[in-house]
Amino acid sequence: MLYYLFEYLDKTLDVPGTGVFQYITFRSALALMLSLLISTVYGKKIITILKNKQVGETVRELGLEGQNQKAGTPTMGGIIIIIATLIPVLLLTKLNNIYIVLLIITTIWMGTIGFIDDYIKIFKKDKQGLKGIFKVIGQVGLGLIVGSVLYFHPGVTVREKLAKPVAFNQTENTISSPAREMKSTTTTIPFTKNNELDYAKIIEWTGEGYEKWAWLVFIPIVIFIITAVSNGANLTDGIDGLAAGTSAISVLAIGIFTFISGNIILSSYLNVMYIPNSGEMTVFVSAFAGALVGFLWYNSYPASVFMGDTGSLTIGGIIAVLAISVRKEMLLPVLCAIFFAESASVIIQVAYFKYTKKRFGEGRRVFLMSPLHHHYQKKGYHESKIVTRFWIVTILLAIVAIVTLKLR
Repeated sequence: MLYYLFEYLDKTLDVPGTGVFQYITFRSALALMLSLLISTVYGKKIITILKNKQVGETVRELGLEGQNQKAGTPTMGGIIIIIATLIPVLLLTKLNNIYIVLLIITTIWMGTIGFIDDYIKIFKKDKQGLKGIFKVIGQVGLGLIVGSVLYFHPGVTVREKLAKPVAFNQTENTISSPAREMKSTTTTIPFTKNNELDYAKIIEWTGEGYEKWAWLVFIPIVIFIITAVSNGANLTDGIDGLAAGTSAISVLAIGIFTFISGNIILSSYLNVMYIPNSGEMTVFVSAFAGALVGFLWYNSYPASVFMGDTGSLTIGGIIAVLAISVRKEMLLPVLCAIFFAESASVIIQVAYFKYTKKRFGEGRRVFLMSPLHHHYQKKGYHESKIVTRFWIVTILLAIVAIVTLKLR
């Protein structure tokens, strides 16, 4: 909204200084500060409301030290993250940008699923919350929307590498070049020299005209990624500050990719796929990262509020859509390694338990407890130490992901 106001002041009334709003870097910095301010200042008021409404966490008996002390801590704190993200986004972004529209839909969609789950747990006194099948249906539904829009919408294109740029307007981030913009299902393969893979090639064996059926491959891949990452974030949200901290680090790394991919000069220099209009996502990333860091003000040990599924499912969905939009989904196992490790620990634990129960008559376990962070708690590590070390691992992996811009 403010973007359009200042655009009008700059281009129509020629008010000095208002042109600064045209720069993504300026709006990103403003979004970061605004989201931090909202999440820290108004976060306390939201926590007070949650307390008054008796929206307290029901903690399962896990046999972990200090676990029972968390009972009654307000949950649904993901509302803070959602509000602190959406307000700066609505004020500072180009709302007609298809990527921003998709991210807003993702935030509201996943936030609603998580809110329903938390509501059932708290007010309906059902510890299971929303049935798993309905969560999956919601995730698949979002994946279907995102995949279809990214595939069919005319505004989602990449620039073909045909010629060097001949003229660049830094303010408008536009270019004059013989290179054409085209629809593509191409993505980036990290750590390789010829680092682009076209999903359409998977069905090349079907014969001539296979490209028009590429959506049969692309959309299911999008659905799988969104479902996997959102569930991974949900499993990671188990101890104070873990999900919010690791997510903030990963999101900031993705923000570097969105900025470079949407900038014709930087993408050309680094030989990165140029995706027109994708740079606008950097403003969203800044707002989202600021909301996560601000939420950590209250969620760090000992937590004054938990994000609940309202926050964790939203976080996972946003990260997945950002990575897919910027064609960096193959970097998710690196950027979100903690999410995948947490998910893998649950899958391994359940599968091995069922196998040994069938084979030996009694179930055996690989981990002392899953997800993985509970395994380390069982080993006697304090949760603050676990969280800090997981953050350090995420920082290292984020650096590795960024290095892929040049390391091939």
